[in-house]
Amino acid sequence: MKIRTALTLRYTCITAAVFLVFITAIYCVNEHSRSSAFFRNLKSEAITKAHLFLNNQVDAATMQSIYLNNKKFIDEVEVAVYDTNFHMLYHDALQNDIIKETPEMIRRIIQKKEIDFYIGKYQGVGIIYTFEGKEYIVTAAAYDGYGYAKREILEETLVLLLVSGLSILIIVGYIFARSSLAPIRGIVKETESITASQIDKRLPVKNEKDELGELSLTFNALLDRLEKSFNSQKMFISNVSHELRTPMAALSAELDLALQKERTPEQYQNAIHNALQDSQRVIKLIDGLLNLAKADYAPEQIKREEVRLDELLLDARELVLRAHPDYHIELVFEQEADDDKVLTVIGNSYLLTTAFVNLIENNCKYSQNRTSFIQIAFWEQWSIIRLSDDGVGMSEKDKENLFQLFYRGENKEIASGYGIGMTLAHKILSLHKGEISVFSHQGEGTTYVVKLPHI
Repeated sequence: MKIRTALTLRYTCITAAVFLVFITAIYCVNEHSRSSAFFRNLKSEAITKAHLFLNNQVDAATMQSIYLNNKKFIDEVEVAVYDTNFHMLYHDALQNDIIKETPEMIRRIIQKKEIDFYIGKYQGVGIIYTFEGKEYIVTAAAYDGYGYAKREILEETLVLLLVSGLSILIIVGYIFARSSLAPIRGIVKETESITASQIDKRLPVKNEKDELGELSLTFNALLDRLEKSFNSQKMFISNVSHELRTPMAALSAELDLALQKERTPEQYQNAIHNALQDSQRVIKLIDGLLNLAKADYAPEQIKREEVRLDELLLDARELVLRAHPDYHIELVFEQEADDDKVLTVIGNSYLLTTAFVNLIENNCKYSQNRTSFIQIAFWEQWSIIRLSDDGVGMSEKDKENLFQLFYRGENKEIASGYGIGMTLAHKILSLHKGEISVFSHQGEGTTYVVKLPHI
């Protein structure tokens, strides 16, 4: 069911229910007024006839004759008079006897002084009437033909109002729902025109303060993120293709050259050695890209545990030295830790180790003495790690683009690389709610300051 139809039905049902409540209230109030008024008329008629009879102003036969004659044309009131001992003194039409009084009814009238009741469609009253100091029981009953006729007219009028009102409500509700949802149809139409090749298009926002404006703004923000992601993906694929092409082309060329003619064992070994180096470069690049993909996981997808930073840095130092025996890494604690918590963070040990390995290698490979000087400290809620070298340093441009994927600085001739390590380290630290700052001047070395929240 479409929202337009659902809104129309809900609007109609709710309004119809309220309308029905009011119509029912009108009917009930009118019926109560009719019934009360007719009971008052019955009481008045009963008292009038009883007084005429008891006062001997009109004899019983005449009163009965008047009653029977009037009964042919109007809904005449039938009156009966009893004494307190249930002896009938007068009755308009004993042969009809609408009420059929009983001793129990007489006792109830005596007890309550006045009662109102229904006999089928007839209404009746029973009252105590005092005449010349003596109490009499007077009953009266009649059919409210005039009142019921008016009630039928009211019923027909209310039913007509209900049917016509519901019809109007359905039409108005449909028009109202359609006009209310017209902006949404416009948004849907605009959204359908946005494709992968036209992802730069945005939804128009007429009023930023209403719900539809908020929806358009939210959707536009989503498109901004998608466009950024698509562009990053395109750039990533382009850069990866470019970076992989070079070592793979070199590997292919080296093997083609080795197969062109017969060579000596030494020449074949040299070709295999060169091919092995090119394949290792490819493996290293692929490892970097895989780690970069892991760093792009959502925080809830990463397994986390308590990690000691001093132990983690020792592991990173061992990994770097195993791969580069000529590197030198000095690890220093600036402060004595009374509580191990100041050196413990919640994180993924593999990813954090990978980040620090990249930072340490960057220190070592851009300094002449191949040394990284690491200092560990803590302050307030932060664990602070400084990684320094006395190498070539960086220009302002290099510092600005340091964490950009595949960016190689002005000193790229000094050491090999792919421009992945620093981007990877930055993403991993951000994933752990950490911060990294770079302080460097050309010819004066570089210092990386890493801050991670401890437990």
